[in-house]
Amino acid sequence: MGISDLKSSIALDKKPIIGLSIIAIVSICILTIPRLAGFELNLAIALSAIVLLSIYIVLSFEMAHRTAIALVGAVFVIIIGITTNLFTAEESLEFAVNSIDFNTIGLLLGMMIIVATLSETGIFQYIGIKMSKKTKGNLWKLMLALCTFTAVVSMFIDNVTTILLMVPVTFSVFRTFKLSPIPFILSQVLASNIGGAATLIGDPPNIMIGSIANIDFNSFIIHMGPTVAISFVASMLLLKFFFRKDLKASVSNLEQLMGEDENALLKDKSLLKKSMAVLIGVVVMFVMHGSLHLQPSVIALGGAAILFIITKAQPEKILRDVDWSTLIFFAGLFIIVGTAVQAGTIKLLSSAAIGITGGNPWFAFTMIVWLSAIASAFVDNIPFTATMIPLIHTLNVDPNIAAALGSYQISPLWWALSLGANFGGNGTLVGSSAAVVATGMAEKYRSRITFNDFMRVGFPFMIISVAIGTVILAVDILLRIK
Repeated sequence: MGISDLKSSIALDKKPIIGLSIIAIVSICILTIPRLAGFELNLAIALSAIVLLSIYIVLSFEMAHRTAIALVGAVFVIIIGITTNLFTAEESLEFAVNSIDFNTIGLLLGMMIIVATLSETGIFQYIGIKMSKKTKGNLWKLMLALCTFTAVVSMFIDNVTTILLMVPVTFSVFRTFKLSPIPFILSQVLASNIGGAATLIGDPPNIMIGSIANIDFNSFIIHMGPTVAISFVASMLLLKFFFRKDLKASVSNLEQLMGEDENALLKDKSLLKKSMAVLIGVVVMFVMHGSLHLQPSVIALGGAAILFIITKAQPEKILRDVDWSTLIFFAGLFIIVGTAVQAGTIKLLSSAAIGITGGNPWFAFTMIVWLSAIASAFVDNIPFTATMIPLIHTLNVDPNIAAALGSYQISPLWWALSLGANFGGNGTLVGSSAAVVATGMAEKYRSRITFNDFMRVGFPFMIISVAIGTVILAVDILLRIK
């Protein structure tokens, strides 16, 4: 073993010790500092906060696989819930099941099945070769093309589905180039969360906000579209800076690539036509889901079922390509966050932060954006949005805020939540569904994206993009007085 290998081995051995030490320090601080400050912290809140923070510390130090971490964390919070009387042992299973957002799980499962079927046709390789030939091996142009396509598609198909479609394309291209696809995968995840913020159906938080606040598709794209468009342009310049070294890499096999006939990569045109017809039908149903009163999960699973029937595909073969590990990770994470919500942990943090505003509407606007962004980087933005919605309802009826914002047909605080929750999801690996799904797919292609790999790029990207978005959205809102 060389000296460098020995140093790496020692560093890996120290990671669990360092991680456990940080968890111990954080736990002591949570249990003692509030009491010393004269604030009696509920035991359920303290313990759920410790578990929640411990999850992110363990993920950061890569002490175990994220799915195992989520499952262990879910078991711990259930035990905490029982022992602190949040629910009884008899109610624990019902609580765990109710905490899981099966609409998100079902949406992911249905789209994974559709994408797995599409992958059998060779369409992803076709798109990848087509884009690569158009950009002639220029990595910056290729990143720009892939990210723009991803962002635009994420406006009309939820961003998780877009990532499911685009990751195989990216791996196909970079397998030919003999380069790491990771910078391009990360870029597309970041672009998908930016693009998805523009419409009602682009990202799950928007679906929740639109449903509760009675905001239609057109209002969303009119109010959020300009902010997202300008933020996306700025974001691409950020990505060019962050990945400047990777974009200078020399491409292998370019002549071979330029000489390839992409049409020959389409293996089964009959299956392609059927799969595309189902996918287009699912997208149309997503756009119409508000008037149809159908949940996106029902639409996705229905599309998957129809695809099984019309293609006569073997379910066993297709289901083997479903990323079950990612789905289980989401289930565990929902239970952990659900317990934190039940205990009042997230509401306490949100209420304390928003209480600082003192009824000032623009201070409240800014606070919601940044609180949502920072929190959504560490807590999946779906449950966090669910927690914030009733708080924003309360703020909207506050006399001072209502008087100041009464000239707007739709309260700007809803746009603040949308911007913060969607853009903030870019901060860490677990901040958005798209990031988790992309990481799971990367593992299937034998490429690894660690928590730290993502955060090194994602967190500064998130801070800068949220700052830009906040300014643009505020100016846009001021120009839209009813």
